Amino acid sequence: MTDALSAATPDSATLVSPHDRPLPLLSVETLRTLERDAAATLPPHTLMARAGRAAARFLAEQIAHDGSVDAAHPVWIVAGPGNNGGDALVVATVLHRAGIAVEVCMPSDVKPDDAQWALAEAVSAGVSIVTTAPETFDDHGWLVDGMFGIGLTRPLDGVFATLAGRMAVRARTHGRVLALDVPSGLDSDTGNVVDQGAAVRATHTVTFIGAKPGLFMASGRDLAGTVTVAPIGLGAGEQVDVGNTDHADDDAAASTTAAATTGATLIARAATLSAPGLFATHFPPRDFSTNKGSFGSLAVVGGATGMCGAPILAARAALYTGAGKVHVALLGAGAPPYDPPHPELMLHHVDDVPLATMDALSIGCGMGHEDRATRVLHDALALDIPKLLDADALNLIANDASLAAQVKARGEQGDPCVLTPHPLEAARLLGVDTKTVQRDRIAAARDLATRYASVVVLKGTGTIVAAPDGRLAINPTGNAALATGGTGDVLGGIIGALMAQRVPRYEAALAGVYLHGLAADALTAQGDGPAGLTAGELAPMVRRLLNRLFYPIRH
Repeated sequence: MTDALSAATPDSATLVSPHDRPLPLLSVETLRTLERDAAATLPPHTLMARAGRAAARFLAEQIAHDGSVDAAHPVWIVAGPGNNGGDALVVATVLHRAGIAVEVCMPSDVKPDDAQWALAEAVSAGVSIVTTAPETFDDHGWLVDGMFGIGLTRPLDGVFATLAGRMAVRARTHGRVLALDVPSGLDSDTGNVVDQGAAVRATHTVTFIGAKPGLFMASGRDLAGTVTVAPIGLGAGEQVDVGNTDHADDDAAASTTAAATTGATLIARAATLSAPGLFATHFPPRDFSTNKGSFGSLAVVGGATGMCGAPILAARAALYTGAGKVHVALLGAGAPPYDPPHPELMLHHVDDVPLATMDALSIGCGMGHEDRATRVLHDALALDIPKLLDADALNLIANDASLAAQVKARGEQGDPCVLTPHPLEAARLLGVDTKTVQRDRIAAARDLATRYASVVVLKGTGTIVAAPDGRLAINPTGNAALATGGTGDVLGGIIGALMAQRVPRYEAALAGVYLHGLAADALTAQGDGPAGLTAGELAPMVRRLLNRLFYPIRH
């Protein structure tokens, strides 16, 4: 089956893993422009044919691996009334012609010209098409969601809402649910469910042209499952070749190249899905001739009376991330004289730490809100040193206009701070509520980066890193294991350690967030999460990943 399918779906069905390299994250507006420009130069139906072939190839490979489909257990495909339904019909036709059993449910007639063409092809090929869904999916292998793609502006209703609910149950219980482009009901720009209505929960998503931001943040990470990108000849860096098909002429490759060139500027301006390719080259070399001074000194500033645990967690993480020396500058009284598990840490009262001699500062863990904390933050902001501001430091800035002005002034002078708010802290910094932040996380992160002239790490599902110069990336790592106290402190220590090692602020934030999430993923994979993982367990895994991925043994 797969040999026959591969012969029918050559290079235009290329599939890309989001973990392979940084990928542009394309908004609906950008995608519509790319589609319109391509349609103006390509033969009719080319994009739909390519999308359907790519998804069919993905399914055929899955079926060959899991053996879930046979004559008694066909692929069940639901086709909606628009172009997403047309994509689904192409999938059905390609699979049917390759000898893979399929059934199509089409509750309402497809309307666009491309989708009507796809329907005619399916009918001509002899694909089984009905208007109602079976009472149970027990006799089916894979389920395929082709109801609605990008740009959905109203919640699912009627039969489509019912089917979304049934497919979500299937995904949670038996798995093998594929969404075409995006799970129906999901806003592909924000990752929110449209108007809090119904949505498909898939185990896998094949998304066309490029990755979408909503697949990697908010509800999108849960609903999309494992994401695979099918560039279909329009993605950045994609080799364009439509191959020998029934629906493309010899000029298609050249036409696609022109369309891709037209969209190159839009793709270049897009947000990016973070990957090591964005930051790995900025890590310092670890040559034989280096010493602890080569990797910088970090001071973690915080720890009001009774709250020394947070800065110690951050400082331990900084040690494991490779900082040469780590100081803990405590504001309060009653702290231990040293950290027994890690006597390498140097614990002092803040007045006894020469902050001006540090290579970086991580400020805010357990800092409190007293006048003393405000004065310490004010003095630290005056120093020409890379600074990360977290937790209580962010709340002080949100409530003190003079501190906020200091932060912005530092950035405007070329010394941007790194701010690491969770959604509630971000809301305070912006003077809005949390729902407003979560409604459009990308917009909120950009607003924060501009307002405070800072690098912003907006934490949450699909953490966003935004720079004041317009760069923005969404992080793909991490899971529910991070939903426990202290993990934010650990992140602050990781990023602070990287800044102490002279990694630029934006790249330090990207790397820290990526490694922090990857550590949670790795620990979960070995059975230590997602339930019950503690923040302190992250740092040793960060060290292991850092060395395994970026500092392999030199022979």
